[in-house]
Amino acid sequence: MNERSSRHHKPTPAPTAVVVGGGISGLVAARDLAAAGHQVVVLEAGRSFGGCVGVHEVDGLSLDSGAESFATRSTAVADLATELGLAERITAPDPAGAWVHLPSGAIPLPRTGVLGIPADPWAPEVREALGFAGSLRASMDARMPASVGTTAEVCSVAELVRARMGAKVLDRLVAPVVGGVHSADPELLDVDMVAPGLRAGIRTHGSLAAAVAAQRAAAPAGSAVGGLVGGMYTLVDALAAQLREAGVELHVGHAVTGITRTDAGWTVAAGDWTATVDLLVVATDGPSAVGLLAPAVPALADFAPAAGPDVRLVTLVVDLPELDHAPRGTGILVAPQTPGIRAKALTHATAKWRWLADEAGPGTHVLRLSYGRSEGQIAADAVRAEPLPAETDAELVAAALADATALLGVPVTAADVTGSDVVRWRGALPFAAVGHRARMAQLRALAAEQPGLLLLGGWLAGNGLAAVVADARAQVMAAVGAKV
Repeated sequence: MNERSSRHHKPTPAPTAVVVGGGISGLVAARDLAAAGHQVVVLEAGRSFGGCVGVHEVDGLSLDSGAESFATRSTAVADLATELGLAERITAPDPAGAWVHLPSGAIPLPRTGVLGIPADPWAPEVREALGFAGSLRASMDARMPASVGTTAEVCSVAELVRARMGAKVLDRLVAPVVGGVHSADPELLDVDMVAPGLRAGIRTHGSLAAAVAAQRAAAPAGSAVGGLVGGMYTLVDALAAQLREAGVELHVGHAVTGITRTDAGWTVAAGDWTATVDLLVVATDGPSAVGLLAPAVPALADFAPAAGPDVRLVTLVVDLPELDHAPRGTGILVAPQTPGIRAKALTHATAKWRWLADEAGPGTHVLRLSYGRSEGQIAADAVRAEPLPAETDAELVAAALADATALLGVPVTAADVTGSDVVRWRGALPFAAVGHRARMAQLRALAAEQPGLLLLGGWLAGNGLAAVVADARAQVMAAVGAKV
């Protein structure tokens, strides 16, 4: 399917660049390549653009079906939104903040942290989560040599936090955040990929707490995350519209079936469609990218990453005025060791985003519950003897109702539901395990030996829109050798 506007009647120029994958990284790359003078074609195998930034309609509300915010640790996403004419839509979430559900109950999550790591172990909300002994242990971080946790070439989130601040910080603060945001086990997650610069900050500032404080201070003023009025999917709409205006060919339903390398360039086939171009951008998930390129570049085959965790998002629209006072702030993260709750996080979307509350109206609330962890977390969860979430939509909705009731402290029943939907993201979140970063650097070095080949996506850049957007733009800028 060709999505170019029917008002274009001129013959289509032969492409000089093909982008395989119409997620955020692919669309951003196409935009910057077009600005640099390339004739660009984007091939997307699915039915829509945006990848993990999507939209679905539930009870008459257009809602994000994937990413619903972006990290503000850099200005990458805000800059892109501004360039697309969306500056006035950039918004911050309600300052009430999120909560964390521990085995002992629910408490507010400390707001001055990175990955749940506190900047001040003695802050009242941190002490409430850790207890006196836990805060005392965490405060020992300030007395440790800066070398603790920073000398190894690679380090997991858990190794760093446990060494410097202790097990309670890891179990009660970090594990819920890492599980909720990355669907991953902190024992397996590379800290340098999910919190770039944090270990270097320890060497600069003397402690993990000070490094966290410095990262928060260096970030743009306001919340650690931002969003767009109307939903993050409006970013995809604006990107696609601008690409069409620039003459970029956008195709959905075009799964690439073959890639070959010849003296003439890269030949890309998608069914009956074929083209030979100077520049090939592969912006798919990791396993798909390596699978497509391995026949042409056999050395890449050894670097195929594992698929990310399967994630299920259950959205409930409920008529429940009892939630008007947002009993658990903007949402609640669940400590993995908490018995009886199968969700890893609940987002109270109408409490988090004022624009959505206004659109939904008084008494109507949007709740989004996340299910699915990495294999490492599933193995750890088995100790709790808790069943894994059911897989049918009806069973997942039933599980979400039970979990929402437990997490919010307010009964949420089927009679309260005015609309629901289940969205499955299979392997969509790249899993940045310890050692992954070094392997991906090797893979990119191999790709760089191939003239006119760029590899993009979260599996290389790290999770989150901020990382993906910044990386895509940097890679394109380096490739075209000019400011775009």
